[in-house]
Amino acid sequence: MLGKLIIAALVLALPADASAQSLLKRLKRSATEAAARSTEQAVSEAVSCALGDTACADKAKAEGKKVVIDSSAAAPTPAPASATTVAMADTVKVPATPEPLVPGKGAWANYDFVPGERVLFADDFGKDNVGDFPRRLEFLGGNMEIVEWNNARWISAGSRGDFIVPLPEVLPEKFTLEFALTGWGNGMEIHFVEPQNNPGQNVNFSVKVGGIQRNGLTALGESRHDTSKETVTARVMADGKYVKVFVDEVRVANVPNANLGRSNKIWFKLNGWDAAHPRMVGNIRVGAGDKTMYDAIESAGRVATQGIYFDTGSDRIRPESSGTLKQIASMLNEHAELKITIEGHTDNVGNAAANQALSQNRARAVSEALMSTYGVAADRLEAIGFGDSKPAGPNSTPEGRQSNRRVELVKR
Repeated sequence: MLGKLIIAALVLALPADASAQSLLKRLKRSATEAAARSTEQAVSEAVSCALGDTACADKAKAEGKKVVIDSSAAAPTPAPASATTVAMADTVKVPATPEPLVPGKGAWANYDFVPGERVLFADDFGKDNVGDFPRRLEFLGGNMEIVEWNNARWISAGSRGDFIVPLPEVLPEKFTLEFALTGWGNGMEIHFVEPQNNPGQNVNFSVKVGGIQRNGLTALGESRHDTSKETVTARVMADGKYVKVFVDEVRVANVPNANLGRSNKIWFKLNGWDAAHPRMVGNIRVGAGDKTMYDAIESAGRVATQGIYFDTGSDRIRPESSGTLKQIASMLNEHAELKITIEGHTDNVGNAAANQALSQNRARAVSEALMSTYGVAADRLEAIGFGDSKPAGPNSTPEGRQSNRRVELVKR
């Protein structure tokens, strides 16, 4: 590089005549020959080491010599391990791929949410037009519309947005509510009786994108939960006056004497920040839990579960299935004589043969999870898939399709 800079300086200083051009040629030739001699000398002094022969490379570097790697030569066979171990320098460490979250492990070990097995309401707004208000909800006031974001449909409120989720019956003593949640705003309220006449309490979520703050029951003291997630799943599980509230895997409220009340509607009062920072809710599901799992399987010989979740089109069990899997294992551990067949069922979306194979794989995955994570004996479990051949409800409604996507436990 220095030779090139010197030549460039001379070119600028010399007159543009024949003698100057001749001198320039001689200078260039001299510089080229010097560079070649320098290269030859460097090569002659270099040490050739086989690819992977770190001992050879380290020795050459210690002697101040250049190392040339010969990829065609085989590295020497490493000597047997001795009491002295030499660590390889400059080793590139590839970070390990994090293990996928699994039910019953890590943060999900104590997760005890179990959704009601009978679907009262389910809607992900997939049948509505973007920009409209959802047809199946009752509008009360504010400015709301359906938006598409993050591969999902959401009802978005830039400021105030009040609506009702209508139900086919009054909520039973045991019920669950689940919905996806994101956005900014002040306290978002959920009421289970008409707010104007509500002598009891409501569930309140104060949320902003990138952080969940002060989630819980408003009149009974709020708990705090922070997360870096942009979207979460909020869940409410009520059994009489005992109410638990969850944000993803974290239980943020655990209240044994709540007074939520019951009706055939659920009131949502959204409170977004502004049009640029709306509050958004999606994928609403309400379930009824009429009996304990064991009572249901004893009286009817089978029970459907809605709480075993899978990745879309996959048999990988999601970690939020922890509560339901734990409940199944507890039932089997408490009743040593009980043996069950695990049945996988799907809705009719997609190819029937593919649904059949998927349901079989999912039933087998549930069986394996019960054995590996919860210690259930293999001879007490059997797995079989039925695809979409045994629907529990009509595939023409969201509730029917949700009911059809299930795992059933059948007494053997």
